[in-house]
Amino acid sequence: MFINEAFAQSGAMGTTGSLSGTLIQLGLIFVIFYLLLIRPQQKKIRQHEAMLNAIKKGDKVITGGGIYATVVKADSATDLTVEIAKGIEVEVNRGTIRDVLAPEEAQAKAKTAAIKEAAAQAAKKTKAKKPANTNKTKK
Repeated sequence: MFINEAFAQSGAMGTTGSLSGTLIQLGLIFVIFYLLLIRPQQKKIRQHEAMLNAIKKGDKVITGGGIYATVVKADSATDLTVEIAKGIEVEVNRGTIRDVLAPEEAQAKAKTAAIKEAAAQAAKKTKAKKPANTNKTKK
């Protein structure tokens, strides 16, 4: 019932647009999408591929899973061997590397880890030196 009335009202107004106007609008929308979405994404992909190809032995990396690691072997075009802890080496695909840490970032991370480790060791030492708690009350 209401649909018929809506069609009747739109027919009375007539069509004022033309095919060329519609094509120009669609073209402008495509250009805007290209400039705002497609081109920046392609640039980001190219930069990531260049970063992956530049990985070398000794680089500090972050994997896709968020694991910080040091590259031990980077001979293959598709795989890397990384050390995630002392003596623990894992082979990962280059594509899973999310980021390569700059030397400053890697040093800051190592410094933070060293401070946390020292604090944990100090806490263990103080805990070990504490005498047993003797809560005897005198009457």
